[in-house]
Amino acid sequence: MFTGIVQDIGEIESLEPREGDLVIGIRPSALNTTLVKLGDSIAVAGVCLTAVSIASGCLSFDVSKETLSRTLLGNWKLGDGVNLELAMSAQDRFGGHLVSGHVDGLATLIESSTSARSTRMRFSGAREVAAFIAEKGSVTLDGVSLTVNDVKDTQPGVIFEVNLVPHTLGVTTLGRLVAKDSVHLEVDMVARYLKRMQECS
Repeated sequence: MFTGIVQDIGEIESLEPREGDLVIGIRPSALNTTLVKLGDSIAVAGVCLTAVSIASGCLSFDVSKETLSRTLLGNWKLGDGVNLELAMSAQDRFGGHLVSGHVDGLATLIESSTSARSTRMRFSGAREVAAFIAEKGSVTLDGVSLTVNDVKDTQPGVIFEVNLVPHTLGVTTLGRLVAKDSVHLEVDMVARYLKRMQECS
């Protein structure tokens, strides 16, 4: 379980195809890798991955064919930056919202605009996630917990807006996005279960 509060930006150091799967090596810039044990779960750009190797400050992860089919990991290139968050411990502060690291879909940046010292970003998402995105609700984009400012249903899907303060822009990869870039989208976990309960009632 994660909170969507990014702890570091890592750099893709290796990409090794392996029998249809992929092994990704990531070098954190500030994250203390001595805190990581083999088998630990780490959110990598919002995707929950298991650490399978820790060597010389570099973390390696196995990525299954299933994960590759549902995420952008197969498109990553050497040198790309990715948001990192260690799994929560019982003693951690709960600063964001409940994040599982299971991607529900992709969101594509439509445009960015300046609002005082912050940046407003408008994203489009598929129809399947529209019911889970609500004004002043939470979403996770590439592992970053954000509040939805505005949401509009459209014929092909949904358009929603989030606001990024300077700190968030500086400590995550979202400040590097340009129009038409896509990110991993995870909807609010509580909203997901409420919808399922409604369908079963």
